[in-house]
Formats: sequence, structure tokens, C-alpha cells
Amino acid sequence: MLSFLQSTHDYSKPQTAQNMNPRSLFSIYLLYIPICLFLTPSTCQNVTATTIDVGVILDMDTYVGKMSKTCLEMAIDDFYSAHDDYTTRLVLHTRNATSDAVVATSAAIELLKNYQVKAILGPQQSRQADFIADIGNTTHVPIISFTATSPLLSHLETPYFIRMAQVDTSQLKAIAVIVKAAEWREVVPIYERSHYGSGIISYLADAMQGIGTRIPYRCGISPSATDDQILTELYKLMTMQTRVFIVHMLPNLAYRLFLKANEAGMMRKGYAWIVTDGIASLLSSMDSNVVNSMQGVIGVKTYLPQTKELDQFTKRWEERFHEEYPGINHVQLNAFGLGAYDSIFALAMAVEKADIANSQFSKPAIRNNVTDLETIGVSESGPKLLQSVLNTKLNGLSGRVEFINGQLPISAFQIVNLVGNDAISIGHWAENGIIDQLPASNENSTSEKNYLKKIVWPGKSRRTPKGWDIPANEKKLRIGVPVKAGFSQFINVETDPLTNAPNVTGYCKDVFEAVMKSLPYAVLYEYEPFETSEGSGVSAGSYDELVGNVSTETNMQRFDAVIGDITIRANRAEFVDFTLPYTESGVSMIVPIKGDDKKSAWIFLKPLKAELWITIGAFFVYTGIVIWVLEHRVNEDFRGRPYKQIGMILWFSFSTMVYAQRERVISNLSRFVLIIWIFAVLVLSSSYTASLTSLLTVQQLQPTVTDINALIRNGDYIGYQDGSFVPDLLKSLGADELKLIKMNTSEEYYENLSKGSINGGVSAIVDELPYLRAVLAKYCSKYKLVGPTYKAAGFGFAFPKGSPLVPDVSRAILRVMESPDMNLITKAWLGDQDKCSEEDETTLTSNSLPLDSFRGLFIITALASTSALLIFLINFFRENRHILASQQPLKQKVAAIVKTFYEMKEDARKAAKKEKYKEEGIEMAAGGEIHLTPGATSFSNDEQGLFSPDNGLSSPEPGTLYHAWTVTGMDEDRHRKYSFHSNSDSFLYDKI
Repeated sequence: MLSFLQSTHDYSKPQTAQNMNPRSLFSIYLLYIPICLFLTPSTCQNVTATTIDVGVILDMDTYVGKMSKTCLEMAIDDFYSAHDDYTTRLVLHTRNATSDAVVATSAAIELLKNYQVKAILGPQQSRQADFIADIGNTTHVPIISFTATSPLLSHLETPYFIRMAQVDTSQLKAIAVIVKAAEWREVVPIYERSHYGSGIISYLADAMQGIGTRIPYRCGISPSATDDQILTELYKLMTMQTRVFIVHMLPNLAYRLFLKANEAGMMRKGYAWIVTDGIASLLSSMDSNVVNSMQGVIGVKTYLPQTKELDQFTKRWEERFHEEYPGINHVQLNAFGLGAYDSIFALAMAVEKADIANSQFSKPAIRNNVTDLETIGVSESGPKLLQSVLNTKLNGLSGRVEFINGQLPISAFQIVNLVGNDAISIGHWAENGIIDQLPASNENSTSEKNYLKKIVWPGKSRRTPKGWDIPANEKKLRIGVPVKAGFSQFINVETDPLTNAPNVTGYCKDVFEAVMKSLPYAVLYEYEPFETSEGSGVSAGSYDELVGNVSTETNMQRFDAVIGDITIRANRAEFVDFTLPYTESGVSMIVPIKGDDKKSAWIFLKPLKAELWITIGAFFVYTGIVIWVLEHRVNEDFRGRPYKQIGMILWFSFSTMVYAQRERVISNLSRFVLIIWIFAVLVLSSSYTASLTSLLTVQQLQPTVTDINALIRNGDYIGYQDGSFVPDLLKSLGADELKLIKMNTSEEYYENLSKGSINGGVSAIVDELPYLRAVLAKYCSKYKLVGPTYKAAGFGFAFPKGSPLVPDVSRAILRVMESPDMNLITKAWLGDQDKCSEEDETTLTSNSLPLDSFRGLFIITALASTSALLIFLINFFRENRHILASQQPLKQKVAAIVKTFYEMKEDARKAAKKEKYKEEGIEMAAGGEIHLTPGATSFSNDEQGLFSPDNGLSSPEPGTLYHAWTVTGMDEDRHRKYSFHSNSDSFLYDKI
């Protein structure tokens, strides 16, 4: 009964409520009332709701068309069951477009003309929507499509077109992430040559360019192509190197493509296939033959949040779909069907809010020769309904529904891998990259991983395809080789007189072949000399022109790669890709060396730099002053007149250089300082001797010049290799072009350097380090590598821009350079370059020793001397603190301190000696049997013995140490009393 009222299945022209007469309408209501008594209340709700006619255009001969139709009908039932209070009700009028754009356009005009539909849902294909969107724009009828995904359709250009689906360009970032993760350098898109397929290609190229991946070829296939034509295109792809294909086409053509690809052997190991949303969403509903031919395919499809409502609807949909189409076994609800379902909800809500129940079409004035479209007129409610739809927001089964610029915003995508009969999820893509799982709310997860789960590739391989291969039926790679006259040890081309075939030899050629052998796969190639004509032996141009013949951007690609002594330069890298360098980099110069016959009279000063000489002298004086301060009060050798003391300061410290000091030091502090200083002098003298020896021997061979700027200033002639970029470098340094002499061979280098700039030769040769090393290996004793080294990238192999061989060859170069083969190749062609010492091959620097080399030694010496001086001063002021604590004026205190410091201080050893003399004299006097009368007898004791004045001996000479005892009397206990006299001390002593 509901179907009858809505007229949903009738493709003939039904009568609308506006066209029925009152008597017919009344009869229907009388019939409807008793029927409602036996039906559920939900079926008979809101009988008075105003019907709103809506057109539906689908391709009913396709699975998507059937699925969408079922979803639309279920959406009508579900929506109005939940919204029984609505005053409007959508009535669907479905038309079959039969996958034809003309039929779809005719259906749209018929719906507008006969039913004056307020909106049209569909059409299904982008090329159909392109026509119908213009019709909607003309009649002001919103066109809501949930399957037309081509970016060529835009709400901005046709305001009445609304896309209830993800635009095709939204999935390109997800595809780019997959390609980048697999490190594929080239991909080939296979697309349908139609409005749907062509619309994405330019956007795909931009996405690939953003990750550094090239598209060397674009394969377009017509929707009407025969199987043989498809097979021809596939065979053409097999002859190319690229093995990664991105397929974007409608399902029917895609099915045929993969059947033929499997037949051609392109679904085996080494191939990679990526399909877009239009195919990936239908992987589980394909025929078994198609599924078997698509094993290992990766698909990107719109992510559907898993909710309870979606699960329940899916079960109901499957039951109803099998009832309506029992012959279809493999079914799966996808984003297109859910988009159709949500379209009904969005449109129904918009119609209710827009209040367009009584709106009509305004028709133009009747005139002759008008078209059917002109007779339809313009919908008065169109603008109002359009804005109401665009402002609608809801949470649908497909996710959040809201419109930005007339289409849904970019959502997440699910990445699947077809294995067996199942499309297995291997990851999800959101705006922050590839993540493991998306939440049900369809919000971007923060657990970014940026990698996919394990993938089963075509051929059941679990190893990621490298993305390219050398076709078995492809011709060999053409390897360009420079033709040059000199330095044949690097690259040399000779022509076989019998076969006229080129014979390539040299260091660069052997390195290239070693690299090719280390690749994990075989690469066929052949050498082609870069010469004017075959076998001429004359170069066809400069190295820049040689590299230009590799580029695909210069329209003169002659070679697939170029090898030889080709320097990696920035201007060349703009149109070719270089591998990693396989030689050392840099530009320097070699100059003749000469004997240093005229030695300088002051060469003995050169071992040490001026600042080191000054520092050593300062420390000699400082150390002498410290020793004098520490010894002045206790050591007679450091006393005397001022000029004598100044001489002692200088003599003592400087004499330590040859360890010739004769003066003894008494203070322990002095001994500590002297030990540290003698060690410092030992280190300095040893270093001086070694440096002077080096200057007198090693410097017998000196380069004639060490600075290239000096050559330029002096106007000397400078040589360079013909065809090199070195002249540009020299000109940038200010060299005169007339002073630059080009050469070709190492023999010319030798000849011109031997002559010198004055005799028609050159003063130096400026070239790249590999060439200079080769010259030095041959003439090591005659030339020296000097001057600064200017940076350069070294030699590399050149390939076309984006060539997939470049990363593999670069990795192979690293393996070869780390292997013993590289040393063998180098010695075989360039000689033993280790013969020349590292000193001879490096830039000459000064042999004078700097102060920094001995900074630590001077710091230790200064700390030792200063510490000893501080300890002495602290002890000195503590012993004379009574002077400092006195009430005298400051001036007198200072004078007293100076006087005290200047006075001789008797040390403990000398005081002990005097005390010993006293004791010995007294014992000798007391132990003798001498009878003396008091006051009359005396005796003396000097260092020669004991004597008495009565013996007639004279007194000791002045300055001689002596002691005298005199008997002065006896006390009451009959004990003798003695008097002691000395030229150093005196006291009274009583002897019992």
C-alpha cells in the first residue's frame, strides 16, 4: 500500500495529487481508512503529510545501482517511522539510466517535466552527473549524487550540484603514503579514458611529485576497449621498467583489466597494484574469477565507522537485498549504499525545514520553438531548498554528514589487501598518516605509526616489490662514455680495427662494472662513446653536453646512463640524477718543490713562536724572583749588594736551562719550586731541539708557493685540465683568463711545471684531487699538493631524472667501496698513492711551536711558584705580627717589615752548632785539674783547642769563633764561679 502511494516502482507516468480530481482523491481516502484498521499504527501515521516528489536516477544494471535503490527505499521507511510528526514526505520516482549519459539526461528532463521534482538523487556516474548538474543549475533543482566522485564536478562551478560522497582526490594522500612507504620511485597510472578516470590524473601526478615519485607513462583505456586492446596496452607496460600500477576506473572495466593482466602474467611476484575507492569498495562483491585474478592487490576505500546501528542496518539490508535480487550471491554494503541512505535523511530534514510544500515551477511565456527544458521552467523553492540541504548536519550511518563547498569533507580511508576471498584491513589513513585503528567516532587517532601491517603481494610474496625491473625483451642500457685525450687511466676509448667496436678501459669503467655485479639482479648494458661519428675518436662535446644526452627533459636523450670521470655538479644535477660519489672530492693544486739552500741566520728562533719566547722569558724572571724571595733571609748566596742580588736572580733562573747553577737552596719551598721549574725547562728544551731538528732537515724541500691567491696576485700562469669546470672556479677567485693554460695529459703537467711560469710554463696546476693524486703517484719527488682544498662532490654515474636504478646503484657503490676490490682497482689504474708521505701530500703549515701547546705546563709552573710565595709571605707576616700590631704609623711599620725581611735570619742548624760549642767548652773546663785563684786565671777555647793567656798565646784573629771562661771566685759552699765570654754570646755559669 505504501508503494502504491509513493509510486516508487512504476516507471510509467503516474498521477500526482495535484493532477487528481477531488472525487478520485476522496475515494482513495475512503479506501485507505478501513485498510489502516488492519495495519500497524506506524504505517498510517500522519496521513495528511504533504508529498514532495524526488527523482532518482540509477544504473539498475549494476550492483551499485541495485544496492543504492534498496538503501533509498529502506531510508524512506526508517526516516518517517522515526519522524511521524513531519508535515512533508518524500516520494521517490526512480529511473534506470542503463549506464548511458544520454538516457540519464533524458530521465532527468522527464522527471522535471512530468513530476516537477524538487530534487534529484543521482545520477550514478560522473559523466552522467556532468550533464544533469547543468540541468539542475538551469532549473534550480538540487542534484544530490552519492556516487559521482570525479573532481571535475564541483559545487563551485555548478552551485546546484551537491556531492554526498568523498571526492576522488581525497584518497590520493593515502595512496602517496603507501608509495612512499614502499620507496617506489616510479608508478604508472592505468585509468579509464572518461570523465571519471581522466579527472584524477593531474591531481595524482601532483601527489606523486610531492613525494619524489615520477610518472613515466600514463596508460589510458577506453571504456569501450575490447579485450585484445586491453591486452595490447598491458604488453606495452610489460616492456617498460616500472612495475607499480595505480588503477582508477569503473568496476566493469577494472574487472576485465585484471582478468587480462592475470592472463599476461602481470599478477606475479615483482608487480604491485593499487586500486582506488571505486574498485576497492567492491572487492568483496566481485565474481570469483575476478577475485582470483586480483590476488595481492592493495585497495584504498572510504572508512566506515563500526557502530551498533550500522551492524543492525547491514543485517536488515542483506535480507531485503536477497529478497529483491536472489540471484546475486556476493554482496557487501559499502560507502556508496550508505551515502544513498544518508542522502534521504539529509534531504528529508532539509525539505521539512525549508517549508516548500506549496512551491511550484515558474514557467516562461509561451513562444514558438521552445525546448522541453525551457518549458519546464524554474523551481521557485530551489534556492531555499539548496541552502537548507547545505546547512543540514547529522550523524549518519556513513559517518558525520555536513557539507563544505557542496561536498563532504575529507574523512579517513581504510587500506585493504585482497588475500583469498577477503579484503583484509592492513591499516587506516587519516590526516596524521597511517595508523593502526580508527575510533568509532571517526576522529583521527593520535597513535600514528606510519607503517602498514604485513602485506601479501601478487605471487603470494611477502617481500615488498622494488617497483621496477629490467624487461627480458628490452634492449640493453646504453651507457655513454666520454672520449678524451689525456688521463686515460680514468677512462679510455679505443676502437677495435677489425670489428670497429669500442673498447672501453680505465678506472671508472672497472668501478662501474664492479658496482653492476654487486646489484641483486642482472642489468644488461653496452657502451657507446660520446663521439662525433662512429669510430672517429673525436669528442662530440663538453662534459655538460654529455650529461645532457642522458636527461629526459632536454629532448635529446641518447644514453640511459653516463659513466666516466664526471664530476657531480649542481647545474648538472638539475636535469639528471647522480649516484653517490665513488672518489674523494675537492679541488686543490700541485706545485714544484725546491731545495732550501739559503738558511736564515735567525733560524734558531723559528722553532718557537714569538708569544712562546716571550712567555718563557717572563717565567725565567718570575721564577728567579720567587727563589730570591724564599732564600734571601736564610741563604748567604742570595745576600749582598743590590746589583749582586739582581744578578743572582737572573743568573740562577737562566742557568737552570743547562743545569749549571752552583748555589745551594736551603728553603724547602725553594726546592719545591725548583723541581717544577727544572721539569718545565726539560720539556721546553726537548721540544725546541726536536722542532729545530725538523726545520733543519725536513724543510730542505719546500714548495715554490703555498697560496693560490699569491699566484693570482703575482700574475703567474696556472694550468688546468681541458674540459674541466676549474676555470670557472679560478675566475671566481679573480684569476685572469689569459693566465690560464689548458692541458690534457699528465705529461703536459710535468713539462709545464718543469719550465715554470717565467719560461713559458706554469707555476701551478689546479685540478680535482683524483687527477692530482694520479700525477703525484707518478712524480712524487718533484711536486707537492698545497693550498686550500675547495669542496667538490667527486665522480659519480649519471642517470635520467627519477631513474629507479639510482638508489640501488648508490647502495652498490657503498658496498664496493667497503670491499677489497676498490683498493685493487685503484692500485691497478692509479698506482700506489701511499708512496708519498701524508706530510708531502697535505698543505704545508708552520713548524713553529705555539704557546697553546705548553699552556698546561706554564699553568702548573705558575701555580707552584705562586703557592710557594704565598706560603712564605703568610709565615713571614705571622712571625712579625708584633710589628703589624704595634701602634706605630703605617710608614714606620712598612720600614720595620722591610728591615726585618732584609736582615739575615739564623737558621736552626747554625744555632744548634753554637749550642754544641758551649756545652763542649764547659765540659772541658770543668773536667780539668787546674788550680786557679779567683779572678787571676782564665782560659780560652777556640776551634783549634784550649789555651790560657798565661801560656803566652795571643788572642784569636778577629772574626774567629772563640769562647773564654774566667774563674771569678768561690761561693760559701766552696763551689767555683765562672764567667763565659764569646764573640757571639756571653753568660755566667756556675760549676760545682
